[in-house]
Amino acid sequence: MKTLAVNLGVRSYPIHIGEGLLRKPELITDHIRGRQVLVVTNETIAPLYLDTIRGVLNGFDLASVILPDGEQYKNIDTLNSVFTSLLEHRFNRRCTLVALGGGVVGDITGFAAACYQRGVAFLQLPTTLLAQVDSSVGGKTGVNHPLGKNMIGAFHQPGCVVIDTDTLDTLDQRQLAAGFAEVIKYGLIHDARFFTWIEQNIEQLKARDKLSLAYAIEKSCTIKAEIVAADERESGQRALLNLGHTFGHAIETGTGYGNWLHGEAVAAGMLMAADLSARHQWLPRSDVARIENLLQCAGLPTSPPAGMDEARFMELMAIDKKVLDGGLRLVLLKAIGTAVVTGDFSSALLSQTLTRAA
Repeated sequence: MKTLAVNLGVRSYPIHIGEGLLRKPELITDHIRGRQVLVVTNETIAPLYLDTIRGVLNGFDLASVILPDGEQYKNIDTLNSVFTSLLEHRFNRRCTLVALGGGVVGDITGFAAACYQRGVAFLQLPTTLLAQVDSSVGGKTGVNHPLGKNMIGAFHQPGCVVIDTDTLDTLDQRQLAAGFAEVIKYGLIHDARFFTWIEQNIEQLKARDKLSLAYAIEKSCTIKAEIVAADERESGQRALLNLGHTFGHAIETGTGYGNWLHGEAVAAGMLMAADLSARHQWLPRSDVARIENLLQCAGLPTSPPAGMDEARFMELMAIDKKVLDGGLRLVLLKAIGTAVVTGDFSSALLSQTLTRAA
């Protein structure tokens, strides 16, 4: 087991990474405040791991709520079902919520914890690669709105993150590939050597080699923990974690939540960001080709859906958390391993990227 730390003063917490960790009670129970625990999971994960967690939490005043599975259910109505369960069981301010599942479960559970009685504790037990390397760490929680993804939410840090790499054994290949998008992102924004390592080991990662996956998770979490510790509420550096996300969120919203997985949309968005960077002559075309090749090797899309034209992209990207005073800001690349958040880009070149001009 490897243990990392997200250093946020009194809100600091550990990230435990290893095999079989869901069966180690002390990793979870040490971070539960009172006696009342609500496990939030979904209909896919519940048959696989809910009984294991019930066993680990034996002796607590335990309840569970099982959500429908899919990004299309990451909304206010689903969030309200968590509140209903908390109220029906008369849970108090000393209760703890446990998120057992992927990014949707984690985001909804964290947002419910941030809101219930103005804030209660929660823990993250992520079961997808994307959640393990990204959404479970950093305290971003929230739900989607038909007009924009993740526009309703709160910063609320978990008490701990327990990453059991054995859960990846039951993850389908499409979901695994979606997680690779976020892993690749960390190399692009922060660590060129890590990007090269991913290129050299993508086949082992796709084959679920345990050591390769463990290293990719540890490296990704280390990078994110450092960035979050330096900029918890995204006033500067943390925005770099959104490489490809402005384009990607537009794809998810425009195609209907759940039709493209988050990682798939981010993958296409990252290549669009790389293309725009190259059009500004910040990034060599050879690096754009490297990025495209790696995304394709990982089994990820490299272009947006045909129905997303320039007008639709611009309409949806205008509703983005990085928009300031009406001005769109994007995360772009100066090199593999170096990213910037900027509004200083050419609208004409952006138009060429959005229309896939030669």
